[in-house]
Amino acid sequence: MSKAYKILTAGQWAGWQDKGTFSGAPIDIEDGYIHLSTAEQVAETHAKHFDGLHDLVLAEVDLDQLGDTVVWEPSRGGQLFPHVYGTILLEAVTDARVIPD
Repeated sequence: MSKAYKILTAGQWAGWQDKGTFSGAPIDIEDGYIHLSTAEQVAETHAKHFDGLHDLVLAEVDLDQLGDTVVWEPSRGGQLFPHVYGTILLEAVTDARVIPD
């Protein structure tokens, strides 16, 4: 199983659970795809985009379930990041945990 991670606010996570699908956070909607990070990238993503924020959740997503909606594209420093062009069903989330403050 190929995994990637999405950092969410508690409210975004609750909405995903309620709806059963996730279409993205405001930045994702603005950019036209859902930003995900690999295990090696998630700490840097957290530091760069979520520093000082509280009540965050880390969702682990099974990329294999997303098929060809996942596109690996260069971003920070040329690193390849998994971007999802579509929605993510709740069933693709294999784990979710609160990120400690």
